[in-house]
Amino acid sequence: MFRPIPSEEVYRKLLHVLVVVLPLGIFYIPIYYSFSRSDVAWSTLVILLLSIAIELFRFRSPAFGNWYFSSFGSMLREEEKSQLTGATYVAAGTFLCACLSLISESFSAYAFLSLTLFILGDAAAALVGKSMGRVKVGKKTMEGAVGCFLLCLSLAYWIFPYLPKFTEVLGKPFSLVQLILISVTVSLLELFPIRVKQFTLNDNLYVPVLATCAAAMSHRFI
Repeated sequence: MFRPIPSEEVYRKLLHVLVVVLPLGIFYIPIYYSFSRSDVAWSTLVILLLSIAIELFRFRSPAFGNWYFSSFGSMLREEEKSQLTGATYVAAGTFLCACLSLISESFSAYAFLSLTLFILGDAAAALVGKSMGRVKVGKKTMEGAVGCFLLCLSLAYWIFPYLPKFTEVLGKPFSLVQLILISVTVSLLELFPIRVKQFTLNDNLYVPVLATCAAAMSHRFI
């Protein structure tokens, strides 16, 4: 039986989905425009620094903080009211993926795939988990992880091979086994957060990076 999803969570995930323009930019801007992969990486750093500046300003300026909360507070999780928001961690993860894309043109494709799958898969996991999740895994659900996996695999198998330049840049297409491994990596990393002592890392920061590395390793060695 389906449970209603809070409108705040729907709006949050819709905003999250719009961030897919970032991996699109990492891959396509150097191909179609007179910008190098290094230029794109610097641009993502600027986005990250702007996001951090906004966060610091909302903490230090009561007037700006009140405006920020009146405008976006309904989409913030409780812990984000006194900590960095997920948007800033997404910007940080995007910057790290853009840095990985500097390794080679193929890595820009790996980063494009992995970051996109994470952004959309994370949204699917949250919406499926909140609407039909029953089997709890910490703060998340097994149903959400399955939804994340299915969406990631569907996109990787039926959409990405037909995107302009994607397979051409890779040199050879991903096999089904490789795509399953990448989708499983994204889903498991999203489901099981990494903890360092008592501190839980934000998955927006590390999942796209580790998934990019997994995509590179699977494509080259499996």
